Amino acid sequence: MNERRNNFIEGIRSEIPLLLGVFPFGMIYGALALNAGLSNAAAQMMSSIVFAGSAQFVTAQLVKDITPGLVIILTIAVVNLRHVLYSASLAPHLKDLSLRWKVLLSYLLTDEAYAPSVLYYEKEGSSEYKHWFLFGAGISLWTTWQISTAIGIFLGAAIPESWSLDFALPLTFIAMLVPVLKKQPMVAAALSAGITALLAYSLPFKLGLILAALVGIVVGTMLEGSKSTKAAQ
Repeated sequence: MNERRNNFIEGIRSEIPLLLGVFPFGMIYGALALNAGLSNAAAQMMSSIVFAGSAQFVTAQLVKDITPGLVIILTIAVVNLRHVLYSASLAPHLKDLSLRWKVLLSYLLTDEAYAPSVLYYEKEGSSEYKHWFLFGAGISLWTTWQISTAIGIFLGAAIPESWSLDFALPLTFIAMLVPVLKKQPMVAAALSAGITALLAYSLPFKLGLILAALVGIVVGTMLEGSKSTKAAQ
């Protein structure tokens, strides 16, 4: 019981620095969703069911632009494709869990929950109750996201533009990204995706994000595969 509690508390503690950036991020989403034409209930339900900040932001913008449904679905699928890589990365550490735990943790697995969890697992090694760390990180993030979204919906357009809360989005992702950029494939994937996003910024329907994500995945996968092949020789 103590080990479960300790892992759970450590997961929450590791998430606190990221929550400082997530909170205004959620408020911005709530206000943006209303501005895009979503109802209060639909905006809040998206945070509860989808629970993916970047996908929610993109969806709200695409809905506002009256984008075809197929393009919205394709964009969300590509933007969230990185979660497949997150799952593959954590699978060796969580493979012995029950199906119920795997379903719960897969729902709570986000960028902000993955980053501290994978670093913790690589550092601490195997432990019977180490999945409680991811649970603590994920549930604290989920709770913060729901509350911040609700506040953003409640305040709506009343949030002054002078607050410039949009700075929280890039800072949050930078804080998550930098600590895990330890290997050449990771660095190359991040750089190639970033450069592609800048070059393709003018594409309609935010298609530059899809292209950037695909380029980053392809570059990272190719370099990782090449590295593994050389190691096996």
